[in-house]
Amino acid sequence: MASDTQPSIRIRRRDTAAVAALGSTVLLLLWIFGELGFVQTIVAVATVGALSVFYYLTVSTTLNPRVMTPAAAETATAQPDSVTADAMLFSLPIPVLLIGAGGRIERANPAAREFLGLGSTSGNLSAVLRQPQVLEAVSSALRGKAVDPVEYSNLAPVESHVRAFVAPLRIESDSVLPWRAMLVLTDETSIKRADRMRADFLANASHELRTPLASLAGFIETLRGHAREDVEARERFLGIMFDQTERMQRLINDLLSLSRIEMDEHVLPSGEADISAVTEDVIDVLRPQLARKSIELTAEIVPDAVATGDRDQITEVLVNLIENAIKYSPSDSAIEVEVLSDTPREVAEKRELTLEGESSRLSLAMPPSDPGERYVVVRVRDHGKGIERTNLPRLSERFYRVDGQKSGPKEGTGLGLAIVKHIINRHRGGFTVESSPGHGSVFSFFLPVARERKAELGDETVDQDG
Repeated sequence: MASDTQPSIRIRRRDTAAVAALGSTVLLLLWIFGELGFVQTIVAVATVGALSVFYYLTVSTTLNPRVMTPAAAETATAQPDSVTADAMLFSLPIPVLLIGAGGRIERANPAAREFLGLGSTSGNLSAVLRQPQVLEAVSSALRGKAVDPVEYSNLAPVESHVRAFVAPLRIESDSVLPWRAMLVLTDETSIKRADRMRADFLANASHELRTPLASLAGFIETLRGHAREDVEARERFLGIMFDQTERMQRLINDLLSLSRIEMDEHVLPSGEADISAVTEDVIDVLRPQLARKSIELTAEIVPDAVATGDRDQITEVLVNLIENAIKYSPSDSAIEVEVLSDTPREVAEKRELTLEGESSRLSLAMPPSDPGERYVVVRVRDHGKGIERTNLPRLSERFYRVDGQKSGPKEGTGLGLAIVKHIINRHRGGFTVESSPGHGSVFSFFLPVARERKAELGDETVDQDG
């Protein structure tokens, strides 16, 4: 089998000169013995010498290409390798940084700049990542020490969990400060939440399903026993069993919805939603429920209230809030829905109290602080019993239901407002509640105005100023 590489053919100048000299000697002998003329001999000797030189150069350069020294090879390939390394680094979807002496960020790929909010300039790592354990690991790597991965968590503005990998790198060309630290950050929020949700699901679901399952088991046993032939009791028990089955179905649907939302809560939505259109659609869908309780719903909706967000999730928020208003409002009462656009945060969050009596307001979710941000605001007001101030902080907890709202087969699962809060957190919006016992409640949420709409509003302001 042929070798992958050709063997080297060594041609020495000494050998080539010896062959040329031998040929020339033969020609001279032929001239001496009169076989060749003087001119012919001189031409032949010159030809032999020229052919020998040509042969040596051809064989040595074609069959034995010049082998570069390691230094020359490094110089020749340094530029392509550097370009390839840069392309690979900048294409990585995970944050990667090179940290130099004193914690200065020497290089960072686009994923790292976005993750840490670096922008176009680089600074000191401690200014953008205030995690003592990570900074300590980087400091150790800059001294040439190997370090273990570090985990850290952020609880605001949204919960996130990050694992930091730090490795020391030695730069041979830097004789003064040769050590650098490579920092790789991986977002493990989804993994942590999945683990926690599995545990929460088992605990909460088993607790909430115990009651309807016990009811179903009791009624089935009764129907199989002495109530087997009692038509009236059978119909009544079957109705209750149907209600309990619906309750379990609502509970499972809400748990699945909450799990999906929590998995993506740290991922900011990239789409846009017309809140005006979504609100009108939800009201149309819920009109049968309004009619069953003879509740009058009035809506003040500004046109073209476009926010950054996921239309399906915003629809789920509106359905939960308006359904709650219907559920906890007495018959022949009223519900008011209001949609505003281009509202500053101060107005969206701290509007004057609108309810009578001892009214209280609480923020259940708040966006990151940005004084210049504008919001689309939605408010849903009911005229029900209202909620005591002491219960307001717990409204968005899972499975929490206010005393007096738990009885009856159609009670809620206690997950609706938890779903609303997590959706609002994902959209980097705000969620507030105002309530007054005996006078009803007002649930409000606000979402950032869409970028394109924000630009249009800015242009209109400039035109008016002009």
